[in-house]
Amino acid sequence: MGQYSIKELELLSGIKAHTLRIWEKRYAIITPKRTSTNIRYYSDDDLKKIINVSLLNNRGLKISKLVQLSEEELAKKVLELSEQKHDNEIHIDQLITAMIDMEEESFNAVLEVISQKMGFEAAVLEVLYPFLQKIGILWHAGNVSPAQEHFITHLIRQKMIVAIDALPIPPKSKKKAMLFLPENELHEIGLLFYHYVVRKIGVRSHYLGQTVPYRDILLIGKIHKPNFILTSITSFPVASELPEYISTLCKDFPSAKILLTGSALAKTKVEKAKNLFLFRDAKELKHLLEAQSA
Repeated sequence: MGQYSIKELELLSGIKAHTLRIWEKRYAIITPKRTSTNIRYYSDDDLKKIINVSLLNNRGLKISKLVQLSEEELAKKVLELSEQKHDNEIHIDQLITAMIDMEEESFNAVLEVISQKMGFEAAVLEVLYPFLQKIGILWHAGNVSPAQEHFITHLIRQKMIVAIDALPIPPKSKKKAMLFLPENELHEIGLLFYHYVVRKIGVRSHYLGQTVPYRDILLIGKIHKPNFILTSITSFPVASELPEYISTLCKDFPSAKILLTGSALAKTKVEKAKNLFLFRDAKELKHLLEAQSA
């Protein structure tokens, strides 16, 4: 069971803490519990209720009417709204509640709806990425258990692999890309989506996955001679050694374009090499690949 502060409810629902306190007093919409040290906190059920109330209130339903509805009635109205409107916030919040309850059917149903509405690529960019950012808030607050985190990332990983598998493998005559995460890098969701983007553009790909030793990168690179080498770095073990790692990669593969992303780069001064290209997200990667593949 999660234990959320009122500030965390604000971050996740978009409703100001001041407004939440007014709703507590006026409507008893949620009732905080207290720890053994008398600190107020809210439960998973409180979070789900406030998320649903927030969605419906922001779309014109009065709070005085919403407080009269049961949790089941609130959830039903949100579902009806999601079927009527193309609203990413609704779907993001539905995914959060599916994660809290560890409901695979609910998660699959939401992802199926948004994929049909906007296509898989847009569904990832506009819904799944913002959803994962909100999960980050819960994770840092200690309100997502390892089981919940593994549950949801496993489902997303499955969807990514199925989407990649559905794409045709580009012929050997096409340009080639090698994708990997360095040793001790485990956050594979982003790299899987980049794999999807690479293959959809028509670049032939060799996907090595997470925590790949550098000697293996050299070996496979020499065999396949990729035109592009793509990696993402978020938690390099020794930050001071990252510039040297990037520089070595550029020197060892002088004829390849090194495509690099990841949050660790924001804290690192990267020496610019002729074959080094930095990108922030999948949209920038797509533009880079299209420009370099022309």
